[in-house]
Amino acid sequence: MARRTVGVILTLLGVALLASVVGMGMLYWVTTRGPSVPSHAVLTLSIGGDLPEVAPADVFGYLRGASVPTLRSVVDNLRKAAADRRVAAVLIKPAGFSSPYWGKVQEIRDALVAFRKSGKPLYAYLEYGGDREYFLATAANKVFLSPSSPLDVTGVATYAVFLRGTLDKIGAYPDLQHIGDYKTASNQFTEKAYTAAHREMDASLGRDLFEQIVGVIAEGRGKTEADVRRLVDEGPFLPDAALSAGLIDEVAYEDEVLDALHEAVPDANGHEIDGDDYTQVSLTSLGLNRGPRIAVIHASGAIASGEGGFDPLSGMAIGSDTLVEYIREAREDRSIRAIVLRIDSPGGSAAASDAVWRELIVTRDERADRPLVASMSDLAASGGYYLAMPAKTIVAQPATLTGSIGIYGGKFVTGGVYEKLGARIESTSIGKHAEMNSPARPYNADEGAKLREQLQDFYDQFVQKVAESRGASREKIDRISQGRVWTGRQAKEHGLVDALGGLDHAVMLAKEQAGIPADSDVTLVMYPPRRSLYEILTTEFSGEARSASFARWLAANVSSAELDVLRAVRGPSAFFRRGEPLALMPFSFIR
Repeated sequence: MARRTVGVILTLLGVALLASVVGMGMLYWVTTRGPSVPSHAVLTLSIGGDLPEVAPADVFGYLRGASVPTLRSVVDNLRKAAADRRVAAVLIKPAGFSSPYWGKVQEIRDALVAFRKSGKPLYAYLEYGGDREYFLATAANKVFLSPSSPLDVTGVATYAVFLRGTLDKIGAYPDLQHIGDYKTASNQFTEKAYTAAHREMDASLGRDLFEQIVGVIAEGRGKTEADVRRLVDEGPFLPDAALSAGLIDEVAYEDEVLDALHEAVPDANGHEIDGDDYTQVSLTSLGLNRGPRIAVIHASGAIASGEGGFDPLSGMAIGSDTLVEYIREAREDRSIRAIVLRIDSPGGSAAASDAVWRELIVTRDERADRPLVASMSDLAASGGYYLAMPAKTIVAQPATLTGSIGIYGGKFVTGGVYEKLGARIESTSIGKHAEMNSPARPYNADEGAKLREQLQDFYDQFVQKVAESRGASREKIDRISQGRVWTGRQAKEHGLVDALGGLDHAVMLAKEQAGIPADSDVTLVMYPPRRSLYEILTTEFSGEARSASFARWLAANVSSAELDVLRAVRGPSAFFRRGEPLALMPFSFIR
């Protein structure tokens, strides 16, 4: 009887195991097979959201397969559509951008301009005519605006949140120091309003971004820049006024736009394919992403020591250990012909940035025939710029925020908060400076001098390394450093950046430096590699996965403006130790 029971149990376990294997196989087949693309189809691309550099590595993202919307998936969809004979035209629907930055938006617009060279029609439909939405739409052959939406193009405004008054009310004291007149990352905690340098820098960034936007609109709509400046001052526009001003081509609903596009397509048959489905069409099936191998190493998020992590408000942190591991893998792979470091980071830990910098220097110097190129996304500032320095060539978008060559550090003294709540912090210690980073009291004069010494030493090293990497004098770099943030276009004028463009332009330069023919396609080997379903399932209930789920809840239930304030209040404390020197750019948001 017992033997029969054991046999039944083993049989049931075997059936369950077989069913699990079959189920996993079916799940893999469903999530990896490509869609059927009808001939003469119109590809519809909805573009918006955060546009992360790397897809989220969780079960939800995996089940959506390659359709997880990333910056690269949008760019690749346009590359594929240009080469795919089944795709006759593209309709873009820009909407719902949640990032306050412009570099990725410029990269997508570059891809739209490249698509138009295929000769296929490109139409843009704006359900809401916001600034980023309209910026992208001006790359299209025709721009359509919904009858119920204004064209909300009114200029550029930069906002910074100052929390000193709030900290004073709760009894907290920001005991922070910075090196560089424009190193204003600590100002949101130490000041109640703009300093002169902070205001000057933000105003300069806003002016340059505004001029970039004006230039693009003027080119896209066939107007002079003076005309566009005048029109922006008259905005926002009702739909008919936007039409009369020549800023759009027609006022229409989406179904009417599709009808017009089908009429413009030879042999139109009314078939459409959604961008999420088309993302699952592989590049290689269309003869793309083949040839010599180039590594693209993504450094996305704040830079921290160790393996990094995830914070619901601040997002991903690049762990120095993890990034060093990817760099070594690419360096040891003899089939890799060039390395492109793709940076989307505001900076972070000075020590972690320096550790990654050293690994990149070793990689660059080990083989002179394997070029290292840096490609900057929305952000590559402070510690993010530090990572770019070993590259022979640095490429940025005109609106990339970069520079911020400076450092700050210190601590938040929270003893007053405890006292307001009737509590008290007491301690015992051995060693003159054992309580240097105590949360109960500010630095004394000797401790403050020690902190200043550490910060100055790192700043001096930072400036010297920039001078050596850019072939400039230390004095020149010090003048344009001081913690100042520049747009990519300004940074190029000052010699901190070599070329303007996106990842594809960086890859083109890497090909040139590696001796790969310009007309040869290449295979991009991405780091981090996509995780398997098994790896995701084994970590789904980890702290990182729970944080990612909470972040998705926040994005769905909290407005972008409220999230901006929460991120400012939260500060960088999630990833960094008290008193740790930080090469981190100031937090501000542009609308």
